[in-house]
This record gives sequence, structure tokens and C-alpha cells, in this order.
Amino acid sequence: MRIISGKYKSRRIQVPTNLKARPTTDFAKENLFNVLNNRIDWEETSALDLFSGTGSIALELVSRGCPYVVSVEINAQHYGFICKAQDTLGAKELFPIKADVFKYLKSTQQKFDFIFADPPYDLHDAAKVPKIILEKQLVKEGGIFIMEHSKNHNFSTLPHFSEERVYGSVHFSIFEF
Repeated sequence: MRIISGKYKSRRIQVPTNLKARPTTDFAKENLFNVLNNRIDWEETSALDLFSGTGSIALELVSRGCPYVVSVEINAQHYGFICKAQDTLGAKELFPIKADVFKYLKSTQQKFDFIFADPPYDLHDAAKVPKIILEKQLVKEGGIFIMEHSKNHNFSTLPHFSEERVYGSVHFSIFEF
């Protein structure tokens, strides 16, 4: 796993082979962040990374200057890996939480400037994630929510949908508030 830009630019963190996460590809991640760099002032951004997996997105956000990044992951091995990567980098801005994303979303009242969700593509309830975030109004005014998904989902009819970006088999639905 490679951090693309920021204070940890070009740092590689070896992901153990026993982790079953599907990290966002470097190609898709780099293209997405190129789009977001024109829309977001990272140093002023509170962020939430849902279904964090290896923590690739959360660590990229910290590297780019986000002062507060919450990373939610239920899998104990993945959570442990995120905590280890956090320690290795000294990323004090990262706040990993070991929790079920749906329970976390149900209980949180916190609002964020940027939310990124990357549920497993085969997760039965994946389509519920944007609806919950929209219903609970978890994105601050002027904020952005991005849902990573396969071609099997279409979120274009939901409120605040702005556009869909496709990079290979990776689809990003972008919601602006």
C-alpha cells in the first residue's frame, strides 16, 4: 500500500497477505484525490473513513493534512493493521474505531466535512450506506461524501448526487452538500 501525497508521500506500508481487504487501487485513489484537491482544503477538513479495510484512504487523508480522521473498521485484523500503521507513521490525527459501520452510523451525531465509504462490493446492505448518511445529515454544509462501489450500483437518483467517476472497475459516486 502506497501513500500518494502529503507528508507521508511515497511511504509504502506492507499489507500482510492474511488481510482480506480490497484496498482502493493506487490508480483510482490518485485520480480521485486529483479531483478532490480542487474542491477540498485538507487542512480544514474533518473526515470519516467507513469500512476502512487497510486504512489506505484514512492514512492518505492524514498525509494530506486532515487534522481529524475517524477510521471505522469491524475486522479485528484490519483494525490492528490500521493501528500499527498509525503507530509506524506517528499519525496522531487518526482515530481508529473497531466497530460495525451500521451501528456506528446509527449512534453517531458527529458531522464531517468529508466522508468516504468503501464497503465490500458483495456486502448485502451496501446500498443502505448513502441513505443512512443522507438521512442522518452527517455531512456538513459544503462537504462531500463519496461512495466507492461496483458497477452493480447506481446512486444517481439520491439527493445531493453530483457525479460518478469510473476508474477501471472502481466506481465513485460523489455527493456534494
